[in-house]
Formats: sequence, C-alpha cells, structure tokens
Amino acid sequence: MAKQRDISVEDADFMFENKLVRVIANRNEPEIELVGSKVGPFKEGIDYELRFWIAQELERANIVRFPENEMLDEVKLHKINWKERVQPTNKVSPLEAEFYPKLRRYLAHLDKSSQNNSDILKEREKSQKTSRDIVNCRVRKIVSLASAPPLTEHALESLTPEEKTLYHKLHKTIREWKALILETGDKND
Repeated sequence: MAKQRDISVEDADFMFENKLVRVIANRNEPEIELVGSKVGPFKEGIDYELRFWIAQELERANIVRFPENEMLDEVKLHKINWKERVQPTNKVSPLEAEFYPKLRRYLAHLDKSSQNNSDILKEREKSQKTSRDIVNCRVRKIVSLASAPPLTEHALESLTPEEKTLYHKLHKTIREWKALILETGDKND
C-alpha cells in the first residue's frame, strides 16, 4: 500500500483558501487590481471561478456571492449528522474533501454574525452542537477502523484527507503499542 501524504488541518485550510470556487456576480464591476493579480471585470448574474480567499473578500464587498448549494448551513449539517448516525459503527459515510475547511468557515461566520442577532445565535449553538456530534461520531469510527488490520486506500475513500491522516497516525500508534504489549522474549538474556 502506497503511503499517503499526511494532510494536516493547516494544510487542508491552505489548499482550500487557494482552491478555485464558483461565485456569482451581484453587480457589474470593472476589473479589480489585487496584490499581484487582477480579477474581473464582473457582469451581474454571471458565474465566475476565483480562488476562495479572493472570492471571500469580494463577497465582503458585496461584489459576488457564493451559490447557496456550495456553502454549509444548519440543514446540511443535520443531514450529514443523521447520515453518519445511521451508518454501522464500522462504516464512515462519505464527506466531500473540503468538509472541514467549509465547516470551520461556516462556524466562524456564525460567530461573527451572532453578536447582535438572537436567531443567528440559536443557529450557531445548534450548528456547534451538531458539528461536535459529527466529529465525535467520525472520530469513534476512525479509532475503531485504526484498531483493525490495515485498510486499503479504496476502503478509506469515505474519509476526508485530514481523517486519513488521523487514521494512519492512529493505526501506526496502535500497531506499535500492540507489538510492544505482545512482544515476547526474555530481556534478561
């Protein structure tokens, strides 16, 4: 089995920030010069592909918006949580590779937006609880999988890149620990 490159949470965030994402222009806007690059011009209602970090800045300026189906929300989190819970304990439901970077940004957005809005505060609390449930459930399953004989990369397809890294690290640690516990031989020879 080929060794997969470990993807840390920071690596996943960096890759997500620089990933091309689809946005929709909210209004006509001339070309915009950024540090080292230019984007636009934009025509209202037209789809564009931009790096996420650029799209996020343009969204803050109300120049573009992310399509609703691309972003996480409370309903999608509940569907993911339900789907994960109905799976057997030895099966992890598939998540999109960018689930965790999207989750962190969704929760951060709710944190910022909930300051003076009780409805968003409630959504934030529900979403944080649901997110913890998803993560806890998946971690339990990954620990169980890591305790078993090694799985093929095909068997790990349902894991996100960060989860695959966790699986590989746990599997190695558990395998080494079992070897030490089950090691035989007299050390006094």
